[in-house]
Amino acid sequence: MLEVTELAALKIQDYLKENNIDSPVRVALMQGCGGMSLGLALDDKKGNDEMVEHNGLQILIDNDLLAQCDDVKIDFIEPTESGCGCGGGGGFSVTSKNPIGGGGCESSSCGSNGCGC
Repeated sequence: MLEVTELAALKIQDYLKENNIDSPVRVALMQGCGGMSLGLALDDKKGNDEMVEHNGLQILIDNDLLAQCDDVKIDFIEPTESGCGCGGGGGFSVTSKNPIGGGGCESSSCGSNGCGC
């Protein structure tokens, strides 16, 4: 299952509108400094994609990646002044039920379990 919170959908839609972008958004596996993680990118629909529409917003994920991760959730974390190592800037959080690789199948700017960046 691919879930997009209301706040995340609004923030993505605002970004796309402000930048005159008419593209689906893909949940993709990305290599970061902490290992593999999930992230967001602009992309076109491909043959093996699952697509979720949310008030006109199209979110894509490869069916094989979705099966590997199980449930995937896209959320937005509001900026804070918590002193988080990331500066408390907030941002998108893409998490899943099943971990992938050494870094886990999740990505967030200041994860839900504290400062995980």
